[in-house]
Amino acid sequence: MNLTHDPSRLRRITAAAEFGKVAVLLGGNSPEREVSLKSGAAVLQALQARGVDAQAFDPRDTPLQQLCDRGIERVWIALHGPGGEDGTLQGALEMLGIPYTGSGVLGSAVGMDKLRSKRLASAVGVPTPDMVVLRSAADCQIAVERFGLPLIVKPATQGSSVGMSRVDEAGQMQAAFEQAIAVDRVVFAEPWVTGAEYTVAVLHRRALPAIRIETARAFYDYEAKYLRDDTRYHCPSGLSAPAEAHMASLALAAFDAIGAEGWGRVDFMADQAGRSMLLEVNTVPGMTDHSLVPMAARAAGMDFAELCWQVLETSFVRRAREGAAA
Repeated sequence: MNLTHDPSRLRRITAAAEFGKVAVLLGGNSPEREVSLKSGAAVLQALQARGVDAQAFDPRDTPLQQLCDRGIERVWIALHGPGGEDGTLQGALEMLGIPYTGSGVLGSAVGMDKLRSKRLASAVGVPTPDMVVLRSAADCQIAVERFGLPLIVKPATQGSSVGMSRVDEAGQMQAAFEQAIAVDRVVFAEPWVTGAEYTVAVLHRRALPAIRIETARAFYDYEAKYLRDDTRYHCPSGLSAPAEAHMASLALAAFDAIGAEGWGRVDFMADQAGRSMLLEVNTVPGMTDHSLVPMAARAAGMDFAELCWQVLETSFVRRAREGAAA
């Protein structure tokens, strides 16, 4: 059995029973497992509070085939990082014929790859910081010579800032490279962008209010995102109405460029000239008590349960192909 995909089938659901039996996929094996467990637990509680017949499902512990055995009719994906957000899970669900939330195989795979996301977004006119791919110590030196210091080193396919480092001195470059290459075979460096950091959530092809992020850390890293209480979030963001509208248009353009669907989040830095520079597109953003999409939804008048409900609605663009056999 497999799925057909038709964006025109997206519809608003008024009764919980229309969703059928739902599995919230959480946990998994990636370095973001703990964040995923928190996201999934929050989503599960919200859906159940709205009357949805939902249950938790951790693919680390249970084979995906059990989704079929349990009669699951659709899946809310709350898995972050490789194995859940990179298209592999989406491909498996396609083969099983189980509709799922968010982006498909292509959008998920490209969205997980920051390097290719930047290249595609740049091709449609979305500004993004320059980059140097790092394969060796020689490339590290090239990056320092090209960008100067400070700069930032990133693994291409990790989320939650896993493996990222700010480099302030040339002597730190090799350690930053080794930290990133330990979690990903593709690593790149970008010039450090000095300016405010923003994020724009996307839901049902519209941009939610932008959030401006302030952190006491060197950058908005894992600790700032999930562990600290002194990270500050501003929504409204403080941008003028034209500037916010421009950032929203860039977010939607980047989202479309990588083939993302349904819901997600697009992150930006403002450079010294005030230009919005794309950092990355997140196709399964966090849904914890520190997470950004729920904040943006609240600013748009949507509580957490309604947000989870509307994300689940994105699964209706996929359904089992008629006449397909399991």
